Amino acid sequence: MSIEYSSVVEASREEVFDWHARPGAIHRLLPPWQPMSVVSEARSLADGRAVLGLPGGLRWVADHQPDAYDPPSRFVDALGHNGLMSRPAGLVRSWRHEHRFEQVDAHRTRVTDLVDTPVPEKLLLQTFRYRHRQLAEDLASHRWSHEQGVRPVTVAISGASGLIGTALAAFLSTGGYRVIRLVRHAAHGDDERRWDPDSPAPDLFEGVDAVVHLAGASIAGRFTDSHMAAIRDSRLEPTRRLAECAAATANGPATFVCASAVGLYGYDRGDEPLDESSSRGTGFLADVVADWEDATAPAANAGIRVVNVRTGVVQTPRGGTLQLMRPLFAAGLGGRLGSGRQWLSWIDLDDLLDVYHRALYDPELSGAVNAVAPEPVRNKEYTRILAGILHRPALLPVPGFGPKLLLGEQGARELATADQYVVPRRLLDAGHTYRRGSLEESLRHQLGHLVATS
Repeated sequence: MSIEYSSVVEASREEVFDWHARPGAIHRLLPPWQPMSVVSEARSLADGRAVLGLPGGLRWVADHQPDAYDPPSRFVDALGHNGLMSRPAGLVRSWRHEHRFEQVDAHRTRVTDLVDTPVPEKLLLQTFRYRHRQLAEDLASHRWSHEQGVRPVTVAISGASGLIGTALAAFLSTGGYRVIRLVRHAAHGDDERRWDPDSPAPDLFEGVDAVVHLAGASIAGRFTDSHMAAIRDSRLEPTRRLAECAAATANGPATFVCASAVGLYGYDRGDEPLDESSSRGTGFLADVVADWEDATAPAANAGIRVVNVRTGVVQTPRGGTLQLMRPLFAAGLGGRLGSGRQWLSWIDLDDLLDVYHRALYDPELSGAVNAVAPEPVRNKEYTRILAGILHRPALLPVPGFGPKLLLGEQGARELATADQYVVPRRLLDAGHTYRRGSLEESLRHQLGHLVATS
């Protein structure tokens, strides 16, 4: 059985092929709702091997076929085997995936996926819709920055193995950027540098044009004294030391982008619109975020452009609240939290990547930037949209003691039932374009419920 899916993207054939050939492409194309992860990427589209992880330690192996490699027109991968854990994937019997690229004109390319497999087409349709949309949107984002005169540079990323770091590194590298991952272990290869958070090496940022600092302990979890100490300690001094290191590097970064959070505005602001000029709120997270942003001062004082990306609730089933809520709602056990009137300031994962990208290249952005969608929603509206997309009822409201059991009273107050109407004023004033500005659009893309477009 053959499955064919085709679309036209606004980029030359060479650009499209090069995007697929760069590190990170498989990360950008792997649908987030599927229970798969990237174990290793193919080193070459000509004869490399990519390995994907499946539940239970199983493996899907894709071997690229040298005899079918014809750049920039096509490359082919087929189901392979590499050890015992890859054998069960052979139950699909066969899989040969041909990637075709046909020139429509100098600036447009027809991309076609042709798959020979007994797997029914209806099981793969959403996957190909997702892949083609990701490709087109990523290329458009990089094309827009090129039109502004921006060219790829060398970017060092801390926290590059985390949820956002993995996605950002893949997005940048497929766009031609050189990405250097700051790692805690011994560095392996030119794309890694060992980073000691307590004492960064003086040459850590030699030859680096920009830094994106994402590292920090997850805020998810019960707000015990030890957990709150880990949240604080993993952010403040490591950030200050990195900022000092950047400031002391003569040929080092001109831009320092640091993660931050809308938690700075406090957990109970009601219907008050909160932009970057709004006052700081109260609570543990507000205190941490304020000190976290202050820790970047050594870089700013040295004349480095610093951007603090105040991030809302990121929408992706690979992590965060959506990862927790998706199985509950899919089972028909989802519902609003408490009254459901609290505002949720959210952002699609890919839109967050675009914010970081813009922070890297836009000289007009500095200081605080609210990384949220332009349309916050109330919790009850979020519940209705998520349940509708999954075709499940949402009739079971979560009582107030539920989040308290999991997060403690303070954690429930500052995370689960936080009420913040955050506005991305700096981005809107800059004319920033969102890929998915509505919640339904975001959830459909992230959960594999895309609607066909003409």
